[in-house]
Order: sequence, then structure tokens, then C-alpha cells
Amino acid sequence: MSLQKKNLMELAQKARETSYAPYSGYQVGAALLCKDGSIYTGGNIENAAFSPTVCAERVALFKAINEGKRNFSAIAVAGGKGKDCDEYCTPCGVCRQVMQEFCDPDTFLVLVCQGKEVRSYLLRELLPLGFRQNNLEGKNK
Repeated sequence: MSLQKKNLMELAQKARETSYAPYSGYQVGAALLCKDGSIYTGGNIENAAFSPTVCAERVALFKAINEGKRNFSAIAVAGGKGKDCDEYCTPCGVCRQVMQEFCDPDTFLVLVCQGKEVRSYLLRELLPLGFRQNNLEGKNK
């Protein structure tokens, strides 16, 4: 694993500490790498009503987007109930769709870990027929 991927995963694991998950106890952290080298992190934020809950991936993406970033290379996601990331935590469907809006599905990497083992996926693998602007324009690929 490259040093950059390892660093990104470590930042995602650290971002779990910012999580607010009093209901599920499932803490998730994300670290988003922009093409300019900047990194944005986020932790999931739960709500008693559940539907207003926001995933760590979207927190990181929205922070970056709010600051004018639009070009992204990768995101690392680390989650679980225990202190360690004891299971692979892939982005939910809503997060995958948000990534689809702002990331190139053929090059954007999604990194997930279980303990120290890291797996890497292209966004296209996680959302093979994602809905994009070209769908609205009638230019389906």
C-alpha cells in the first residue's frame, strides 16, 4: 500500500473520534483527498430522528465542496463499533450517489479497512450504473 493511501486511512481512523453516534455506537471516519493534495475529514453525525443523520463521507465531501473544491482523487472510510475498525465499512448508497456527482467514477478510489488490511475500489465498482448529469440530458452512456 502506498504511503499516501496509508496516511489517508490513518486520517480516516482518526476522524472516527469526531463521530457523534450515541444511538448506534457505529463510529465512522472519512478522509477525502483532493487532486490538489488537500485533505478533508469528517465523522458521522447521528440524530434521534435518524433521517437527518449524515455519514462521514458526506461530511468530508460537503466541507471540501463548501470551500470550493471540485476535483477529488480518493476517500478512505473507517468504521465500526469498537475502538478498532473490525469490519469493512463501505459507503452507503446515498454517499455513493453524492460521490458520483462530484467524482470521476473511473478514477476515484474508495479505500476501506478491516484492522490493518485495506481494500481499494473504483467508484464505478461500487455504483456501476450511477446517475449523473448526462442522464438528465438524455445522454446515457
